[in-house]
Amino acid sequence: MIVLGRVTAPYGVKGWVRLHPFGDDPASWAGIDRWWLGADDKDFSAWRAYPLQSMRMHGKSWVAKLLGVEDRNGAEALVGQYIGAPRAALPRTEPDEYYWADLLGLEVVNAGGQSLGRVAELIESGAHAVMVVADGEGERRIERLLPFVGQVVKDVDVPAGVMRVDWESDW
Repeated sequence: MIVLGRVTAPYGVKGWVRLHPFGDDPASWAGIDRWWLGADDKDFSAWRAYPLQSMRMHGKSWVAKLLGVEDRNGAEALVGQYIGAPRAALPRTEPDEYYWADLLGLEVVNAGGQSLGRVAELIESGAHAVMVVADGEGERRIERLLPFVGQVVKDVDVPAGVMRVDWESDW
């Protein structure tokens, strides 16, 4: 299951919901006939399938109508839920495009060959995604925030589990 975004609020009174996408191509979600929603982005066992009825841009945000959600109360019950889909249902990525789930756990290595840690999380900051790169455990854990932009990220090799970056360990 790949987590794509979150339901943020109801929209109108006919069961539509507002969406917060985790990524830059939510329009491609319209081709996914069934979305999965759940409260926990790590445990998918309690997630529930909702067929997608419609999806569109509204201003600068996205709204969607899911079959079986017929009124504002139903939409309100979904607020805060994560949206996901099985990997097989998702569109293929283009070269140099990645689902966030593909980046999690990659070892981050700088130009000098020094490991900075592993991608622990991605945060959507508005301007661009930010990677939380964690190194170590407990009190010795160091977290670095690296922007996921071309000036910093030089190469992503998902099969090898490595991301090469232009970033020093003392920054």
